[in-house]
Amino acid sequence: MADVSLSDVRSVHGGGSWFQRNQIAITPWLFLAPGVLFFLFYVIFPIFQSFNISLYDWDGLGQAEYIGLQNYQDLYWEFVDRDAFFVALRNNVIWLVMYLLAIPAGLFIALFLNQTVAGIRIYKSLFFFPFVISQVVVGLVFTWFYDPTFGLLNAMLATFGLGPINVLGDERYVTYGIIAAGLWPQTAYCMILYLTGLNAVDPEQIEAGRLDGARGWRMLWFIIIPQLRPATFIAFVVTIIGALRSFDFIAVMTQGGPFGSSRVLAFYMFEVALSEYGFRMGYGAAIAVVLFLIMLCFIAYFLYSMYRNERGN
Repeated sequence: MADVSLSDVRSVHGGGSWFQRNQIAITPWLFLAPGVLFFLFYVIFPIFQSFNISLYDWDGLGQAEYIGLQNYQDLYWEFVDRDAFFVALRNNVIWLVMYLLAIPAGLFIALFLNQTVAGIRIYKSLFFFPFVISQVVVGLVFTWFYDPTFGLLNAMLATFGLGPINVLGDERYVTYGIIAAGLWPQTAYCMILYLTGLNAVDPEQIEAGRLDGARGWRMLWFIIIPQLRPATFIAFVVTIIGALRSFDFIAVMTQGGPFGSSRVLAFYMFEVALSEYGFRMGYGAAIAVVLFLIMLCFIAYFLYSMYRNERGN
């Protein structure tokens, strides 16, 4: 018979210290405490700090002057006058719409890579490669690719008798050229999510669908895609957040040019607060607040959808 200590007997019968009586309930919170503290200090506190700074006229060094909602009024008039804030917000919308192409592209690549054919591991490595390299490197590679003098894009166009196109120097094409560069690693990320989801697809449902005559698109739409809902949810959330907070590619490829036509909100915030516009920290914080509220709307919607699906299940 196993020995039972006196402390165990006291904890069972309500004796002992408060921690001994509640250690099962307390232990998980002790493990969570460091992460929660870091999250509060490095995420939640800066959010409220940004709200506070956006109410001041401050250069980051001197005395801050309280101006209320003046920074937001200036943003409003920039939007009405189709100035820099309007251009940045419009480009963010374009990023958001075009970036969602990474989700179906990642799905179809994952379906291809899920086949059992010769050399499939090589194909997986090639498609996985963009995900493991830095976004700065991807931006530099596409900058060389678009170069009008020696870039591969214009070399290919020349074989068809077409003239050179300065993608990053033309206001009409620059935003779409940068988005194409961002879609390359983002598609690889969505592909990884869907490859993981395809491993969890129930083969019995697939066999049942085949017996019922489901083939091709019908099999994909009615049987496979519903089982990939968790992967699709994560892909949507990560892709939307990535589109709204895009900064690296603009900073590396164009620095917001030409003439500010490739700015997005994140890069415009950097320009206003830390660059050529005179260290307007309050104005930059106001832009950050607007970007945060846009992200919050999407995140809240997806969290509500996830909660509703879990409750339905």
